[in-house]
Order: sequence, then structure tokens, then C-alpha cells
Amino acid sequence: MRRTSTRLADGRELIYFDSDATAAATDRTQVVDGRDLEATATSSEIRHDAVLDEWVAIASHRQGRTHLPPADECPLCPSTGGRHTEIPAEDYDVVVFENRFPSFAEDADPSFAEDEERRAGRGRCEVVCFTSDHDTALSQLPADRVRLVLDAWIDRSTALAAVPSVEQVFCFENRGREIGVTLSHPHGQIYGYPFVTPRTRQMIEAARRHYERTGRDVHADRVQQELADGSRLITCSEHWLAFVPFAARWPVEAHIYPRRAVPDLPALDAAARDDFPQIYLDVLRAMDRLYDAPLPYIAAWHQAPVRVDRDLVSLHLEVFSIKRAPEKLKYLAGSESGMGAFINDVAPERIAAALRDAIPR
Repeated sequence: MRRTSTRLADGRELIYFDSDATAAATDRTQVVDGRDLEATATSSEIRHDAVLDEWVAIASHRQGRTHLPPADECPLCPSTGGRHTEIPAEDYDVVVFENRFPSFAEDADPSFAEDEERRAGRGRCEVVCFTSDHDTALSQLPADRVRLVLDAWIDRSTALAAVPSVEQVFCFENRGREIGVTLSHPHGQIYGYPFVTPRTRQMIEAARRHYERTGRDVHADRVQQELADGSRLITCSEHWLAFVPFAARWPVEAHIYPRRAVPDLPALDAAARDDFPQIYLDVLRAMDRLYDAPLPYIAAWHQAPVRVDRDLVSLHLEVFSIKRAPEKLKYLAGSESGMGAFINDVAPERIAAALRDAIPR
């Protein structure tokens, strides 16, 4: 794999991740962004909700971001002829670049006096393009390309963890209009949050209570319970296992854990990295076969915070969908949105069996 860092016309960083074959045939140092772009101004701030003890980002500049353009105007496709996009090259394998409309930015400048309840939204937001092919999906890519995507996630998790304002790194993919995707090109994002997120804080506190009560790691216990029960397992490999959780919140939900617990993506060893692509592809392809149509989903990597409680969070990937039947979606209505109390219409054991049956053989 070759990594090449360059700059876009407005100064944002862009990084090419090339396979060995692509690297041998290309010279990224000669590729220049031909656009005339002004530097963007980021007005992001975070405000503290004292009632819930949570930080909320206010990023009003994102209202003008690109929304579902036609394929011939996609900003994530390669640049060709006279049409310049966010990726200057005429082709690419995997690309990461700073978001032009970020929720958080390292240079976010407050126009107010910062205090304990209001701060500039300093952090970093990046876009990860999985392929130059606009009309495919991550689930349709070969295993070696998914391995390259994993390399990019690891590289960026390491880099963002080194940013002074970042407290947690989150790699994720939103897929499908039903989820709220604004660009249909196969891509994901990475957020470097200036705080530890509410979901992770809740996970940490649960892990701490479990350890104080039992002396054991809650994530390891959970994995062992799923292995022992077996009814919710989807598939396993030498270094990973995928299962539907006992208390699944979503109609379709799969969790993928490494067998050897680690806090984050950079801590994975070479064997686990090599083994990951196929199990992930098996899960994604099984999901697409459930209703004989591409499944809208969110794929979310849970990593330990950068500086605190790293022993209480084990790396894992959650993939979930709001689709509960071929023509039905699960909306987050009163109980979920108002109270945060989920009600699932689909038994976890049933969806696990359906996913097992749908894995390509």
C-alpha cells in the first residue's frame, strides 16, 4: 500500500491510499487540483446540555452542503476532462479528504468568549471514498479493496488521535437515502470529536459497573455468551465473529468483534487485519440478500476514547438498518426519540437465522 498526502485548492488535506499495483502505475505527486476555491470558514461550536450532561454541535454552515446531485455531478467521482471534483485524479483506489462542510474543524474560530458551556467546535471531519466507481457499493468490492479501506481507517484513527482537540475518533458509513445519505457515491466518514460521545460514555459506565460487580470485562463476557448460546451467531472466522446482539435495538443489527480484545483499530495485529475483509463482506452481502434489494444501513466503529478509560471499551463494529420488512421502515417515534427506549419488532434470533441463511456460499 502507498500513501500520498496532497492539498486541495482551498488548502484541505487529501490522501490517496493506493494498492501496490496502482502505486506502480501512477504518480500522485503530479496531480493538482485545478479548481479556483476560496478557503472555507467553519462556524462550528459545541454547547453543553446541562440537563443531560451532553455536548451538542451547532454547525449552521452545513445547511448549504451538496444534497443528492445527479451522478454526472457527483463531487466524489474522479476528475475528468473539464469537470473538476473533490478528487483531482482521473482514477483512484481509496481516498480520504477533509470535509468541505465539517461539523468540527481544527481551525474553528469562536466569535464569542468561550466558557464551560460554549466552545468552538474544534476537531476534524474527513470523507473516505471506498472506490472511484460511482455505481457500486462497499459490499460489492473485492476483499483486497476492503483491506485497503481498513488501512485507511487505521491510518486516520492514528492521525486524528494525535490532534490536540480530539477526544474520540469515529469511523462510520451511512448507506441509502432512507438513512439520510446526501451523496450516493460509496463513501464513509471519520469524525474527530472534541468530547467523548454520549453513547461511549454510557458504554464506559456500564463496563465499569460490570467490572466492579464481577471483576470481568463486559465485552469479553458478551462475546463468550454469544458463542456459548449460538442462536444469534451469524458467522465466525479465525480472528472475528459476527452476531445479532441479545437485546438488539434495530430490526436488522449485526455486531462484529475481534476475538482478541483491543481498544481501537490501530491495535489490531496483522492477522486480524487480513482476516477482517471477508467476514465483513459476508455480513454486508447477507444483509443485501434479506429483502433482495440493497439494504440501507449505518456501519459504526466503536473505539476507545483517545485519552481516558481506554481499558473499558473494546473495539467492535455495529451494522444496523431501519428496514424491518421489504416495504416497511422502523421510524424512531415517540418511545425511541422522546425517551431513548427502543422497541424492536423483530426477534434477534429470527434475524440471525435469516442472515446465516443469506451468507453467500
